[in-house]
Amino acid sequence: MDLMLWNIVLTGGLTVVSWFAKTMWVEQQRLNILLNRTREEVARDYVTKAEVHADINRVIQRLEQLDSKLDRLMERKL
Repeated sequence: MDLMLWNIVLTGGLTVVSWFAKTMWVEQQRLNILLNRTREEVARDYVTKAEVHADINRVIQRLEQLDSKLDRLMERKL
């Protein structure tokens, strides 16, 4: 009788542990999917450092062109 009770306790314990492990595994998979979606959305919505530097350089070049045009205009007026 003692061995039968021990088998029931072990079976019940392993059932609870395996159910808990399966539940945690499913939750981990769900979180991985959500994290991957979030990473994709962040990559889609934000720019990289290289893109920012390229855009800033274009703006600076245009400002330098305007500055040189203003200098030439000021020289003509004087």
